[in-house]
Amino acid sequence: MLPGHVAYGLAAQYGLRIETGTVVAWERGEAVPSAYELTALAGVLWCSPDELLTAARTLREHRTARRLSAEELARLVGVGTSAYLRMEKAGRWRGNERQSAALTEALGLTPAGFVSVCGRDEELAQALRAAVTTRWQAQLRAVAKLVPLERGFLQDVLEELHSDYQSLMVSTLSWSSTGEERPGTTGDAGREFLATVLERFWRAAEAPGPKA
Repeated sequence: MLPGHVAYGLAAQYGLRIETGTVVAWERGEAVPSAYELTALAGVLWCSPDELLTAARTLREHRTARRLSAEELARLVGVGTSAYLRMEKAGRWRGNERQSAALTEALGLTPAGFVSVCGRDEELAQALRAAVTTRWQAQLRAVAKLVPLERGFLQDVLEELHSDYQSLMVSTLSWSSTGEERPGTTGDAGREFLATVLERFWRAAEAPGPKA
């Protein structure tokens, strides 16, 4: 189907007056359809909304992929609809532990997905950088507040990351001390580790599910 055909289908089947240029912008990722527009688009293309989302990242995208209205999801997690919509718009989940567990279940979130939809990725990355460069024990409480995983398991993961980073830095220093400095290694390896510390953390923590 050409973009013009899609625009015609949206108008004929759902009463949506969408310009062909808007459909093209959706295809290129230059614009994002609303929840209703996404549902209508899926109907025109004979697929489900989640098939149009390459990887849901936000609360709205996860909710849409599950075909839930804001009112339905708010009821499932135990918050008011207006309060939920404010959090969805801000991209920052502020529910309590019980509500967070309900959100995780309703949207089928992984621990990494939960942290992302809560808008806590950068906050977690900062805590992890501090954990690997200083004392990981001092950051355990902060990480445990952000990540829905059992505290004892988080302790093992942080200790492992800390050990990996410190070993890397020791080996980097040994290269320098021998006088055989390798181009692009001194300092670069440490910076690359810190830049990807969030991805490394989730790889190490991917085995268990979220705590109840």
